Amino acid sequence: MKKNKYFLVLFLLCGILLGNAQEMPSKFLSHKVKKKETIYGITRKYNITEEQLNEYNPLLKKVGLRKRMVLRIPVYPEIVDSTPLPPKKVDNTETYIVKPKETKWRIAYNYQMTIPELEALNPQIKNGLQEGQEIRVPFLPSSQSTSETVASSWDSSYNYYKVLPKEGYYRIEKKIGLTRKVLDSLNPQLGTLGLQAGMVLRVPGAARGVLKIQDDLLVERISLLDSLGEAQEIELALFLPFKAHEIVYDSIEDTRRLLQSRNLHTLSADFYSGVMLAIDTLSHYGITSNLNVYDTQNSIAKVDEIVNTHDFSNVDAIIGPLIPSNFDYLSTKTKVRKIPKVAPLSTNPVAMREAVYQSVTPKTFLRKRMYEYLDRTLNREDNIVLVVDSLSRPVEGELLQMFPKATLLRPEKNNFLLPDLVDSLLVDSLPNKVILESQDFSLISSASSQMSAQQSELRSVQLFTTYRGNAYENPNLSLKQLGDLKFTYTADRLPLKLGQYNAFQTQYIRAFGKPPNRTAIRAFDLTMDLILRMAYLKNLKFIDKIGETDYEENRFLYEKQMSGFENKGYFLLQHDQFEIVELKK
Repeated sequence: MKKNKYFLVLFLLCGILLGNAQEMPSKFLSHKVKKKETIYGITRKYNITEEQLNEYNPLLKKVGLRKRMVLRIPVYPEIVDSTPLPPKKVDNTETYIVKPKETKWRIAYNYQMTIPELEALNPQIKNGLQEGQEIRVPFLPSSQSTSETVASSWDSSYNYYKVLPKEGYYRIEKKIGLTRKVLDSLNPQLGTLGLQAGMVLRVPGAARGVLKIQDDLLVERISLLDSLGEAQEIELALFLPFKAHEIVYDSIEDTRRLLQSRNLHTLSADFYSGVMLAIDTLSHYGITSNLNVYDTQNSIAKVDEIVNTHDFSNVDAIIGPLIPSNFDYLSTKTKVRKIPKVAPLSTNPVAMREAVYQSVTPKTFLRKRMYEYLDRTLNREDNIVLVVDSLSRPVEGELLQMFPKATLLRPEKNNFLLPDLVDSLLVDSLPNKVILESQDFSLISSASSQMSAQQSELRSVQLFTTYRGNAYENPNLSLKQLGDLKFTYTADRLPLKLGQYNAFQTQYIRAFGKPPNRTAIRAFDLTMDLILRMAYLKNLKFIDKIGETDYEENRFLYEKQMSGFENKGYFLLQHDQFEIVELKK
């Protein structure tokens, strides 16, 4: 009996050992975790279970999956099936599944072909790609899988440019600013194939010339001036708070003093000058604009009087009033209900009623885009520090949900930072990412000054904010310090470069004797865009059918919101030395 028990135990042990032998890996691979990778994706990639991954990476259960973590990936021997396989059809293409938001140019680039060649191979995609669609692509022999080959081919740190028909090196250099030598060095295939229409070229990330970046591809900006046809006539009404009745014209000294300060008089005058220059500019392109100007005196009663005593039946659009409360009152008036009414200047929201157009990109939208950028680009393992004043606690809550390990740096009662506290919370061993949330100049100045002073060979500091308000326009704020900190934010405008005048600025100086300020440039851009869209569309209720447009400083991309429209055009900007540059979104 004992002998039988001995054999039974021996039999079970052999079974266990044999079973384990079948499950033992034949080798191990190393895998460095990339941003946004998941355990599910890694196990699918290597065809293993989560239990198998955890068995050889016990740290996973303790700290979870982390970026840059190096994992041991077990490779198990395959079970060989002796059943003969049917002969494979010889083909130099393979099936490819279109990924979400993937474009033809990117697929063509990854598979070393032109867009026309890709379309010739797949006639069904000439009108566009669909997510999940099966297409044929050239077979790329590689030691890696096709998906890995494609993923490593495209690199978002570069821009890409599609060669147009009959386009040569000279024209590309004029458009992007790149010499043939640079293009050939980044695109070795040019040495044997030469430039071909539809070919996608890799270009440096800083190269864009006059083009804009769309999904890493350099494309032409929309120019409505190029789309104008026959001569047209536009009827505009402009509501501004000149408050002319308050100016005492008998006293030259009082008038000069009044107009030297920043107030509604000067704001209205600056805005009016920008509108007039836009109208004059467009007159040279065959567009005549009849402008009727009304002084609202910053009074709802005056707005009511203007609407009741004037004929607006032939007006194509109303710009203003500037003040949101006055604008909201105007939009309630039945007499002008169907006429497009454009909120021109204030960042404060207006009521979205019928035919209302909010031309200023909303704060909430800019902040949301910055949240997305921070979530996408900031490494959770870096030293993330939040500097938030008492008025921005809701924003602090949002950021802490995104970065739960972030350190809070509270300002003192007078909105300044203690230098010793700043020094103790910043570290040498990790990049320091500081997110500043305040519209108070004192705190902004204190934070930027102290963070800049912390920069050294051993300590790097970068500054961000989710909303850059008017406090940052203070001339006493150091551009050098912001440049040192690579200050990054979203905005609805990209300021013109300092120290040089372009054609628009020169034209403005000739007309008004001084350079244009931010208000005048805003008025010029808004009026140019509004009139051009009316001339092109004939009816502004289709304003969202035209894509993103850019002018001197401002960007416009209208989207339908209830009965009205909101501008969703924006820039992702970064200070670089004394300049402000646009980043890829």
